[in-house]
Amino acid sequence: MKEKINELLEQIKNVWRKLFDSYGGKAQLKEYEIQINNENFWNDNKKAQEILKKQNILKSKVEPWEDLIYKLQDLKDLCEIAESEEDIMLLEKEINKLRKQYKHLLTISYFKEDMDINNAFLTIHSGAGGTEACDWVSMLYRAYLRYAERRGYKTELIDLLEAEGGIKSVTIEIKGEYAYGFLKSEIGIHRLVRISPFDAAKKRHTSFASVFIDPVIDDKIEITIKPEDIRIDTYRASGAGGQHVNKTSSAVRITHLQTGIVTQSQTDRSQHRNKELAMKVLKSKLYEYYKILEQQKSKSKQEAKKDISWGNQIRSYIFQPYTLVKDHRTKFENPNIISVMDGNIDNFIEEYLKWKNLS
Repeated sequence: MKEKINELLEQIKNVWRKLFDSYGGKAQLKEYEIQINNENFWNDNKKAQEILKKQNILKSKVEPWEDLIYKLQDLKDLCEIAESEEDIMLLEKEINKLRKQYKHLLTISYFKEDMDINNAFLTIHSGAGGTEACDWVSMLYRAYLRYAERRGYKTELIDLLEAEGGIKSVTIEIKGEYAYGFLKSEIGIHRLVRISPFDAAKKRHTSFASVFIDPVIDDKIEITIKPEDIRIDTYRASGAGGQHVNKTSSAVRITHLQTGIVTQSQTDRSQHRNKELAMKVLKSKLYEYYKILEQQKSKSKQEAKKDISWGNQIRSYIFQPYTLVKDHRTKFENPNIISVMDGNIDNFIEEYLKWKNLS
């Protein structure tokens, strides 16, 4: 037992030393303290808020690791006085809990962007495949809802366009720590291969859906959108009919004229709320759009094209003649397709983060 704890403790300390140095270590924390304690610190409120935010981000990275090391050292001391089998079982349980915490912190350490900690907008569009593709969007939508539920994230429906056999497109906000950091691995084309339930001949069909992920932008980040830069259209929200049909033009579509980016919301009965939600999504998409343009300046055309090409097929989901989910970037595979479609995509996300960190 003691050897197990020592081995894990040494492993964590080695990883933490490297990470701490990469974060800037004590020198960076001290630098923030000097700046904050300066009597002129609040003269520039905007700059002061930025420094405080950076300090909090660094602390949020440092403190969990220090807490983990402290808990393991505490466990090591308890191991010295453990006598009964019950004591040993409790220690074993605690070690397993701390191993999971270590794995989580290691995954979090792969996040390099400031926006990784933010909430995320997730949009799914149907591609080639007609009715089958719309059903595929419904399946992916359910999988992401289940994933969010498992992680303890909250979700809010922003826009839903139904079609025969399923969903044409859907946008939701996923609210929770590192929602964007985890889910940005899902950006790209998702391919479905199965015998279609919509085909009487029982032929095998291939369908496609595209997934977009954008970080929800903090109010402190200024994204200027002038009235003349956009066109706002209102229309009646689509629905199944009957007493719940929206008889007023409460749905809102916003088009950013320069970039051609379009966002919309029709889930709320209030036009004002739908406009607010559509504008929120637009700001996030513009932030990502201009960030990619900046990245293009410092990369070769080939690299930039790879980054912004949403046409990249990232994952295949094969139901027949065998079952397999395969990520084409990391080569990670899982034959348990039912589990994956129930939202168990953590392994795919973790493998992507490792792959991205090494590339």
